[in-house]
Amino acid sequence: MHLPKTHATTVLVVRSGGKLVMGSDGQVTLGQTVVKSTARKLRRLADGKIVAGFAGSAADGLTLFEKLEAKLKDSSGNLMRAAVELAKDWRTDRILRRLEALLLVADREHILMLSGTGDIIEPDADAAAAAVGSGGNFALAAARALLAETQLSARDIVERSLRIAADICVYTNTNFSFEEL
Repeated sequence: MHLPKTHATTVLVVRSGGKLVMGSDGQVTLGQTVVKSTARKLRRLADGKIVAGFAGSAADGLTLFEKLEAKLKDSSGNLMRAAVELAKDWRTDRILRRLEALLLVADREHILMLSGTGDIIEPDADAAAAAVGSGGNFALAAARALLAETQLSARDIVERSLRIAADICVYTNTNFSFEEL
């Protein structure tokens, strides 16, 4: 018998006005059922210098947080080097490559999306936002529009963009959490 995995969705990060803000919703689903509405999908890593969020399988995302934290320790907090090492392990290790989650990680200089296929995607130089998860594209589109057309703070952009995503995506709710650098 195959049981569905729990899935967490919608994480957005925005850099604007010298601030970096990552936000997420709180919904976790099991198949098509909401099983938790107040989950925390964000973490501070490397003594608070890096923020990370995940979308996908909840257990897999939490496992990847631990793996990334270990890589950050090995690389003296260098996010790019830790991300490359994690991506290599994630792609080649028989157990890790079965993990079904995406990570969104950021420090003051980099915003990175990491996947199990070895991808490390950094937004274009002029882009100051990235997102993952079921509602991620909705939140990202809203954030890009708000960045281009308003003077809102990074926190306000993240919150408004997540609210728009929650209005559209059934896998995204409005129990938001935030981390700021």
